[in-house]
Amino acid sequence: MTNIRPRNIFFNVDRVSLYLFLALCIIGWINIYAAVYDPENANAFNLGTNYGKQFIFIISACMLGTLILLLDVKLFSTLSPLFYGISLLLLVAVLVVGRNVGGNQAWIPIGSFRLQPSEFAKFSTCLLLAQYISTTNFKTKSWFSVGLAGLIIVLPVALIMLQPDTGSALTFLSLIFVLYREGLSGYFLVIGAVAIVLFLLTLLLSKVLLIALLVLVAGILLYQLRRKKQWISPIILGTICSIFYIFSVDFTYKNILQPHQRTRIDVLLGKVEDLRGQGYNVNQSKIAIGSGRIFGKGFLQGTQTKYDFVPEQSTDFIFCTVGEEWGFVGSLVVVGLYLFLLMRIIFIAERQRSSFSRIYGYGVASILFVHFFINIGMTIGLVPVIGIPLPFVSYGGSSLWGFTLLLFILLRLDANRMGII
Repeated sequence: MTNIRPRNIFFNVDRVSLYLFLALCIIGWINIYAAVYDPENANAFNLGTNYGKQFIFIISACMLGTLILLLDVKLFSTLSPLFYGISLLLLVAVLVVGRNVGGNQAWIPIGSFRLQPSEFAKFSTCLLLAQYISTTNFKTKSWFSVGLAGLIIVLPVALIMLQPDTGSALTFLSLIFVLYREGLSGYFLVIGAVAIVLFLLTLLLSKVLLIALLVLVAGILLYQLRRKKQWISPIILGTICSIFYIFSVDFTYKNILQPHQRTRIDVLLGKVEDLRGQGYNVNQSKIAIGSGRIFGKGFLQGTQTKYDFVPEQSTDFIFCTVGEEWGFVGSLVVVGLYLFLLMRIIFIAERQRSSFSRIYGYGVASILFVHFFINIGMTIGLVPVIGIPLPFVSYGGSSLWGFTLLLFILLRLDANRMGII
């Protein structure tokens, strides 16, 4: 059997994922209502308010999801190059006709609505990556194969960085986990982790001290592995590359990162205290979440939220409202729902007979995980503030529709899991 008949599509859709999707959307709507509550416009369906608009976004997202479930499953693999091409064109268009909001030219104005192309580039990039890996003689040991896969990921990243929107660009880099699942050596992940650690140490320590530590560690390794000659060259080459990387970090930090990005990193690392400037958002966010304690202050009772102490409290910092009004227990429920959804997506990906569906599933899981981790991490001060939404919960039509496309395409592929695409 190569296709599931249309009347059986909804029967085969993973209902657990559907329930999780609806639960997160409803939680988001309730907390958006609380975050921007206006007693003079208390009607939750008032289209002049963010919560009224979000209700429309949720209804339209459900309609979009239903439409996706009705489409022929082969369209997603066949049209993946077209979807990807359209996404790149939109990312170019936003640089020309886009509206600058908060320093980022990332939105195309359409009447009173603002379309953010980077949100839709995520599903198209996942589709093309899955199509490329599943239909070509892809080999993770081939630099050419890995390079082409990397190019698919890097093209939208480069265009998004021109906006510049660092947060959205970073989410695409999570797709390296897809390549890892398909056989890419774990050494690449180790190299990535070492690069992050060296980046932080370069900002915290003097270059001379850090280079001395590297040479010391290299010397110890060379002595311990002196009988295994195959390790000598990699250790020496790795040490030299690390030293060059340390100097490149210094150049990047001073000449490429924007001043506000440098300040946010300095605040996170404790090098400066800027509670009234770049550190204000995180400080107020931690106050709001901490004040919720175990069970929270109650619905519409959040003072930090009510008096607008936390900026962007219905979008990037929506988790503050959850923490303040619903407390540790409510926060734990939301985090639990996300972890459950991520585990469910991985479970769905692994049960696919089609490699295209499996690869796409891991792409969805990677992007959702990075959004979830960074968004909640920045509200509690674990990562720098880079401004990305919390999936299905933050206010915004583009982000909600983009995540809906990501998830429901996977559900449509899963409904056809007994067939081969």
